Amino acid sequence: MYIGLLHLHSALRYVVVLLLIVAIIKAFTGWFGGKTYTESDRKLALFTMISVHLQLVIGLVLYFVSPVVKGALADMGAAMQNTELRFWAVEHISTNIIGIILITIGYSTAKRASIDKAKFMRTAIFYLIGFVLIMSAIPWPWSRVARGWF
Repeated sequence: MYIGLLHLHSALRYVVVLLLIVAIIKAFTGWFGGKTYTESDRKLALFTMISVHLQLVIGLVLYFVSPVVKGALADMGAAMQNTELRFWAVEHISTNIIGIILITIGYSTAKRASIDKAKFMRTAIFYLIGFVLIMSAIPWPWSRVARGWF
């Protein structure tokens, strides 16, 4: 179960990254292009938010069954001194949760806005900040806590 969820979580990151990039580009072009906020814009923002929430749920399950995290939580003092253990026990989860919260706030505030420009602006700003945080917390193959492509 653990390995299957880990592979699903790793593969889903590409869907999340792609949807975030598309949603951010559409939001900025709508904001600066003075476009009308359409139903397809709303659905793109919604599907993007759903994908990050799905990623969060899978990640939370992994967090509580991961042998690496269990080891880190058993001795947090030692884990804080170890770069890899600190990343998995604290940095990865907290940074991604903050990014997902910002994306959720962006979607919710954009949905309530009455002006199209405000909808695009809120989506663009909150999704971009969330995207930067999420990208910084992904264990890319070239990062200090490298994981494979899948």
